[in-house]
Amino acid sequence: MLEIIAGWDAEVLLWIQESVRNDLFTPLLIFYTHLGDSGMLWITMGGVLLVFPRTRNIGIMTLASLFLGAMCTNVVLKHLVGRIRPYYVVEGLVALVTSGDPNSFPSGHTCAAFAVAGIWMHCLPQKWSKGASLACAVLMGCSRLYVGVHFPSDVLAGALVGFLCSRMTLRFFQHLENSMRKQGKTLPWS
Repeated sequence: MLEIIAGWDAEVLLWIQESVRNDLFTPLLIFYTHLGDSGMLWITMGGVLLVFPRTRNIGIMTLASLFLGAMCTNVVLKHLVGRIRPYYVVEGLVALVTSGDPNSFPSGHTCAAFAVAGIWMHCLPQKWSKGASLACAVLMGCSRLYVGVHFPSDVLAGALVGFLCSRMTLRFFQHLENSMRKQGKTLPWS
């Protein structure tokens, strides 16, 4: 099935290269995409949330969702699918960055961004923070296309996996909190 999608996938990447890339966006999107390397942006932000008692639960859920997403994408799916990065197979595509991992499907950067955004959109109270979380995740996925390291279907799959990981994480922590409450206890980090 991935071979079937590869035609339109390649066309989108070549269109981005020819029509969207420019001197203004390129350094900004290269910088932003590197912020997602190894999930460091999201891990750092999750760590900051851990520091404050009021946001500690969100920090723990953020890191748990990231971990689950990384296991799904980087440990299981990338090796199971084994799809090669587009800059190796799309004729004429010039990658602005490269990766040590030759596997492309699904996008781990995008998964991490959506794993975090799903938690923050659910837990953060301000409307602007929900929108900002989603915008940061979408921008991460777009940056991966812009720099030429993922096919669009890689990014879409990464977003879906990340969002599902956030939902599973939220359900797990809600179940844990309910179980603790029934026992007359609170979460140890609360």
